[in-house]
Amino acid sequence: MFENKERTAISELGEFGLIKHLTNSFKIQHESSIKGIGDDAAVLDFTGKQTLISTDLLLEGIHFDLAYVPLMHLGYKAVQVNLSDIYAMNGIATQITVSIGLSSKFPLEAVEEIYKGIELACNKFNIDLIGGDTSSSKQGLVISVTSVGFADAADVCYRNGAEEGDLICVSGDLGGAYVGLQILEREKQIFLENPQLQPDLEGKDYIIERQLKPEGRRDIVDLLSQMKIKPTSMIDVSDGLASEILHICTQSDKGCTLYEEKIPIDPMTYDTARELGLDPTVCALNGGEDYELLFTIKQADYSKLKNDVDISIIGHITDKNAGCNMISKSNVSHELKAQGWNAFKG
Repeated sequence: MFENKERTAISELGEFGLIKHLTNSFKIQHESSIKGIGDDAAVLDFTGKQTLISTDLLLEGIHFDLAYVPLMHLGYKAVQVNLSDIYAMNGIATQITVSIGLSSKFPLEAVEEIYKGIELACNKFNIDLIGGDTSSSKQGLVISVTSVGFADAADVCYRNGAEEGDLICVSGDLGGAYVGLQILEREKQIFLENPQLQPDLEGKDYIIERQLKPEGRRDIVDLLSQMKIKPTSMIDVSDGLASEILHICTQSDKGCTLYEEKIPIDPMTYDTARELGLDPTVCALNGGEDYELLFTIKQADYSKLKNDVDISIIGHITDKNAGCNMISKSNVSHELKAQGWNAFKG
């Protein structure tokens, strides 16, 4: 939670005073933002472009735990998970709205920390904050972010475009956010049992950051554009690799084959999963919150990205009747399931 000797009650400012106080330093950066905060509605103008809109709701106790999530990181992550949805459509995010519900335990200084994280994400990814709402909440902290972006009609990627023979690609590495969460949960339990003990996170920086401060992959959208590759389908990895590839296969009416040995897992993720008694592959398949981009490309585009170290080719799309399967390192085929996949059962 937030600890600060200075505590300013939010009631001292009122709703409109609070919004003005929190958003005063945010600058408008896009010509498409005709009117931002300060009127009944924002006004946007994406001349000749298709508009992309996505929204996410984050609830205290469901999506985040303030026992170990710093408020600034929470603000940053709330924006990132939304921008990722725009990037997953092969679009460019340009604006967000932020709505927040606050219980009486939060002083102004705590909310300022959240907005510092929001502003950090806006500045890093060139995003305009154009509106939102604030309210009191009896259920703890609630954050809802809506992201807006654009793309040329010809560039928009959907989940339903994968074709038989397409290559399945994923950016970055997988499973780190989930394993980082397990470390944070472990240290929380140790702290609850003995508050005198300091958390032991030494050497786990990468996976802790994967959980607390994920990064939307705008760079992959730009890279694919530079390579002149239009993915046939795309989705972001928010619920785990298995769940996401099954979404693509279901909506494209296709099957798939993944290869376990091709799934990118960082050495720290792998080693820490083993330390915790977890199967690293299962963490990548079902962990979620990596916010990498999973996409399919035509085989003709293989030569364009085969040497890119940040993109892994992990399988291919098959006929629907072949089902959705993963070939294990021991060359055994296992049916992919969205959750609770049991490694090498049977």
